[in-house]
Amino acid sequence: MQAMEDARRWLAERGVVEVNDGWVDSEAGRPLTANEVAHSWACEVFRDESLDRVEQARLAFGLLDLLDDYWVTCELRFADRGAMGPLPADVLWDGYRRRLEAERDPEAISYSLWADWFEDRDTSAAAFNEVLGNDVERIVPGAPDALVRRAGRVLASSGPVPWDAKQKAYDAAVRLPTLHGPLFQGLLASHHDVYGDLQPTAALTLLEQLDLPADLPDLVELRSVVGELATDSGASC
Repeated sequence: MQAMEDARRWLAERGVVEVNDGWVDSEAGRPLTANEVAHSWACEVFRDESLDRVEQARLAFGLLDLLDDYWVTCELRFADRGAMGPLPADVLWDGYRRRLEAERDPEAISYSLWADWFEDRDTSAAAFNEVLGNDVERIVPGAPDALVRRAGRVLASSGPVPWDAKQKAYDAAVRLPTLHGPLFQGLLASHHDVYGDLQPTAALTLLEQLDLPADLPDLVELRSVVGELATDSGASC
């Protein structure tokens, strides 16, 4: 990817060079881990006055591709939410969507969505819409593989997203058996996560439509607990 090569060149210009499976600070002559490079240099991307904000954001995503380190996503969020923010929304969220669609496991991106964007009530609904909610009408049988990959990864991380913001996507995911597993993970997290949000009656309806192995861990327990919650909420109305 061009962004990755740009990031590699940008680091090299600053004396940080990739060697075999690691990194070296050529000035200090010492090896560095990817995490050390991320902590030292991701913030500097947004201080590089030779780049405009679009170029800074794209370079940061290149660093993320190169280092595969969660800290780079933190610096992206700081840049967006901080005093110099926001970053251009189209560039920021296109960067997230592209990596969620890739065949490569986007572990840092997925964790960033869950722990940072989705757990924060100020950003949760908008972030969810950017990475999936705005494409809910496209989640249909025959949808492109890349979209299905993105949907599955977002659903699995979506526990903290407000129910009203994610319900349409959940309803759409039921139509694709491929997404039943990730949807179950999202429902499970909606119940178990500290910041999880779940509407019991709607969640029970979804659970009853999922085609999952009968011995799937937590399946029986979740159906039972959500069923009790749905009964209790109905009785209180």
